[in-house]
Amino acid sequence: MSRTRLFAVVVLLVLSGCALPGSPDEFDTDRELGHVGDYAHDDVFEFDASDGLTEAQLEAVKYRSMARIEVVRGLKYERDVDLEVMSRAEYRDRRASDTENASAFTNELWRGAFVVDGETDVNRAFADLYGSSIQGYYVNDRIVIITDDTDEIRIDREILVHELTHALQDQHFGLARESETIDGIRAENGLIEGEAGYVPVQYDRRCGNEWQCLPDSQVSAASDDEIAQRPFNVGLFLSIYVPYAEGPTFVTALYDRGGWDAVDAAHDAPPQSTAQLIHPERYPDADPVDVAIPDRSSDEWQPITDGGDGDDGEIRTETIGEATLFATLWANGIIERPLREGATERSQYNYSHPATAGWAGDSLHVYQQTDEPSQTGHVWRLAWESPSDATEFADAYRRLLANQGAERVDTAGNSIYRIPDGEAFEGVYRISVTGETVEIVGAPTVDDLEAIHPTESGSNQGGSGGALEPAVSLERTAAAGPTATAGPTATAASSRPAASFPIGPPKTPRAPTDG
Repeated sequence: MSRTRLFAVVVLLVLSGCALPGSPDEFDTDRELGHVGDYAHDDVFEFDASDGLTEAQLEAVKYRSMARIEVVRGLKYERDVDLEVMSRAEYRDRRASDTENASAFTNELWRGAFVVDGETDVNRAFADLYGSSIQGYYVNDRIVIITDDTDEIRIDREILVHELTHALQDQHFGLARESETIDGIRAENGLIEGEAGYVPVQYDRRCGNEWQCLPDSQVSAASDDEIAQRPFNVGLFLSIYVPYAEGPTFVTALYDRGGWDAVDAAHDAPPQSTAQLIHPERYPDADPVDVAIPDRSSDEWQPITDGGDGDDGEIRTETIGEATLFATLWANGIIERPLREGATERSQYNYSHPATAGWAGDSLHVYQQTDEPSQTGHVWRLAWESPSDATEFADAYRRLLANQGAERVDTAGNSIYRIPDGEAFEGVYRISVTGETVEIVGAPTVDDLEAIHPTESGSNQGGSGGALEPAVSLERTAAAGPTATAGPTATAASSRPAASFPIGPPKTPRAPTDG
C-alpha cells in the first residue's frame, strides 16, 4: 500500500522562524544503535533550551532525541527527518482552500449519529476543529510545526519524542491503513498513537539519572468544562481522540504481554475495532462481527453505493464503533460521568460505559430520495454481546432522542419518535430491539421510514423480543494471532490538539477517516 499518508499531530510545541533544510538522507544501518549522525544518546549539551533554540541547536536536539528513541525502541532510523514551520494563518488558508463540502453520505452518517446537525457540513466542522487546535503533523519524512509565535524556537520533550516516534514507525512499519471504516481507522490509529504515547514514558524514565533532557511541560488532559468551552464540535473531538486516550493503555498491555516484540507483531495484525483499544483483553481474538442490512427500500428511495449516487456498485457501508457511540452519548448528555472517571495511568479519558461496552459490531447505510437527492435517511443496525446490552443501548438512545426534543408518534407505533422541524436533528426515528440486535431507521417523515426500510413482520419495536430477519451472526471470528514478524501495516492520520488535545488528521486521502 502507498506510504503517502498524512499523519497529523497536534503538538504542545512552539517552533517558529526556521525550517531545517535538505531532503532526508539515508543512514548507515550498520552503525551502533543509539548513534545518529554525529550525535549519541548520552550526549550532554551546554546550551539552555529554556531560552529558546537556534537552528543548529534544534538540529542537535533532534538527532540526540532520535538516538535515544533508538535505544528505547530497539530499532534504528533508516533515514533523516526534516523539520519545518508553518504559521497558523497559512495552515488555515491551506486547509480552507483544500476543504470541499462533505458528501450526502458523510453528512447523513454524522447526523444519524447525532454528532453533527443537519445544517452543518461535516467537512467544515472538521476544518474548524483542526484549524484552531492543530500544532503540527508528520508526513513522509517531514514534521511540520504550526505556530502562532514567530519569535523563538521552543520544544516540549514529550511532543518531540512523540513526533519522531511516528517517523520511526513509518520507516519500519508504514503508516498506511487497511481499514476504510471510521471504527477500523480509529482502532489502527490507536496502535500508532498508543506506541507514540508509550515511548516517551520509557524515554522519561532515563531522564535525570542517565540522560540530560529537555524540559517537559507535563500538561494534563483537559477537564470536562474545558472541553465544553472549546470552539469545536465535542462529539467529533471525542471520536477522533480515542487513539490518544485509549491507545497508550492498549500498547502498555501489549508490552506487558511480550515486550516490543508483541508491539511489532501488532503492526502486522493491528486491532480491528475501538472496542479492542478500550478493552485490550479482547485483542486479538474478539474481532467485530459482520452486520448485514438487507435493502428493502421502495423505488422512491435508493441506497448510496460505493460508486456514489445511483445504483452502481455495492451499497456503501460504514461502521461507527464503540468509541464513537460513547462520544455520541457523552456529547448529548446521556453519559453524565466525568471523562476522567475510571481512567488509568496511561489513559487520559475513560471511554468504557455500560451503554456501549457490549458493542459487538454495527453497519450503517445511507439512502437518498430518488426525485430529491438532497433528502436523506439511514438504516443503522447494531449487534450486541447480549440482549441486555442491546436493551441498555436502546434505552440510552431513547433518552438521547428525548434530549433532542423528540416525542413519540402515537399514531405510528411505540417505536417511532419525531424531532420537530427547526430543531438541529429534525426528522423521524424508528428504533427496534430484537434479541442482540438494535435497528434504527432515520428519515424525514413517517411515510419515508417505511419507504426506506419497511418494518419487518414479527419485530418488536418497543423493546426486546420478536425477530428481525437474520442479518447478523454473533459468532465471532477469531483473528489471526500476531506473528513475530513485523511487516508493512496500515494506520494513518494522527493528531494532537493544543492544551493536550490530540486530534485527528488535517487531511487524509480517504474520506471515511473523518466521516
